Amino acid sequence: MYRKILALLLLALAMALLGCGGQTAGNKEALGSDSAAGVKYVRQLVAEDNETGRMLAWQSDVKQPYTVEYRLQGGGQISTVQAEDCSFTDAKTDYIQYRAPLRSLQPNAVYEYRISTEKNKGAWHTLRTDAGTGFTALIFPDSQSSDYSGWQQLARDAYKRHSDVNFYVNMGDLVDNGQDASQWRAWLSSVEPFSADIPLAPLVGNHEAYSLQWQAALPRSYVHLFPTPLNSLKAYPHQFYSFDYGPVHFTVLDTNFYEMEKFQPQLLEDELRWLEQDLTASKAKWKVVLQHRDVFIYGFGPESGRERTQTRFLDFSYRLIPVFEKYQVDAVLTAHLHTYRRRVPLRNFAPAENGITYILTGVAGSVRYPKLWGDFAWDAARAPQPETANYMTMQADANKLVFKAFLPDGKQFDEAVLSK
Repeated sequence: MYRKILALLLLALAMALLGCGGQTAGNKEALGSDSAAGVKYVRQLVAEDNETGRMLAWQSDVKQPYTVEYRLQGGGQISTVQAEDCSFTDAKTDYIQYRAPLRSLQPNAVYEYRISTEKNKGAWHTLRTDAGTGFTALIFPDSQSSDYSGWQQLARDAYKRHSDVNFYVNMGDLVDNGQDASQWRAWLSSVEPFSADIPLAPLVGNHEAYSLQWQAALPRSYVHLFPTPLNSLKAYPHQFYSFDYGPVHFTVLDTNFYEMEKFQPQLLEDELRWLEQDLTASKAKWKVVLQHRDVFIYGFGPESGRERTQTRFLDFSYRLIPVFEKYQVDAVLTAHLHTYRRRVPLRNFAPAENGITYILTGVAGSVRYPKLWGDFAWDAARAPQPETANYMTMQADANKLVFKAFLPDGKQFDEAVLSK
């Protein structure tokens, strides 16, 4: 009798593990995993309209057809979309990559999606659409590093403290060398705990436009790895773009005018025309520009050993800033100089109470320029000295934009509030 009972128990356990004996479809689905489906580095990218759309991208070690299944969280009818194979080669490194745009989603809704092959189901991930109201975003400055462990710790800790964010931004120079595949793996691994569940708005920095020989090169890996919204100009796919989230229209610029002089000599002129069209078309309450290079080149500090003492506007700033002012941009966020500076409001190249807020967002990676830049009278705030890494948040609603800056341990050191 004992043996018979034991045999029946073992049979029941085996049937349960196989999904039989009363197991529901949900139980079976829970067994899915991205590794079983050969899926890695799953990431969401912002869409032009985030109330109804989202872009998904991921990589694999093996070429095979993929399908994305998605539904409203909690069950219901599953919709499917076939993934596009967008594999590419850069600097003799082959990347097996796929992407899938999701369209016609419901605003202010929570979805779940999984990436699957014919034989294996991936894990379910979360996707939240824009409610069209207020939001919070994480903003990371340059993450380029010689060792990405510090960037990984900062990014993951920031997300743990602000796990309710709607999307995150990386301000360019994600990596130190845009053709180094190992650095892209390090960057993608660093954001894996949240990249599948909240969308990214990336910027192309000048380090994305360097070859392995440290010569200027087209940012081939960047534009393939991050399929951001298209900009209507086929010559510059994913290099600059715009998107709406809540009451804010974001315009994301490519400021690699020096690096692209040989490859895209008309970049500035073409981007300026597009910028005017983009800002003209927007009816959003707030307008925010994101660009990698800052509007200034700072004078060197007295301890730097350098000669230049004067801070000056960069030459392309004389073309961009009048457009920002013409179309009433509220804030411009920049990076590149690896220091945090919030300026007094500026208009017509001078301080003005009704001017635009310019924030140089700091540094999130291990590449630092200690004691390099001098002080400037137009700096309303800077990071505590000696300067270390930092990150920011941006909160937005119909009446306010709030920018906060934090040290790696979560201590806030600056805040700017814009009201309308």
